[in-house]
Amino acid sequence: MEHQPEPVRVVRDAELVEADPTSGMLRRRAFEVPGLWAGQVVTAAGAVSGWHHHDSNTSMLYVVRGVLRLECEGVEGWVDAVAGDYVQVPAFTVHRESNPGREPSLAVIARAGVGIPTVNVDRAPPPHH
Repeated sequence: MEHQPEPVRVVRDAELVEADPTSGMLRRRAFEVPGLWAGQVVTAAGAVSGWHHHDSNTSMLYVVRGVLRLECEGVEGWVDAVAGDYVQVPAFTVHRESNPGREPSLAVIARAGVGIPTVNVDRAPPPHH
């Protein structure tokens, strides 16, 4: 069976599709193929997302602008990622993002795996109760 090449595909900003809603943030999908989800997330200044995880998927983020503050289960406090930083969110890790800055933050997301893209949870995990 001969391999049929596929063309390179470009997705423009206006073509991004709102996806995987979580309160306090706007995710927009560029691509989704088996095992890979790619897009972006915008978090408004002062916004705090709901607690969620990404099932069996591992998420990688690249912060393009602003501040992305992350809190996660099992860790007191938070970590801040700023423009130029990369973030890894392991599979099943309950977390939330916020933006303590004065401008919206923007991060590019690449999510690897075949689980449910986003699972919102009702309560904060320890030690964030």
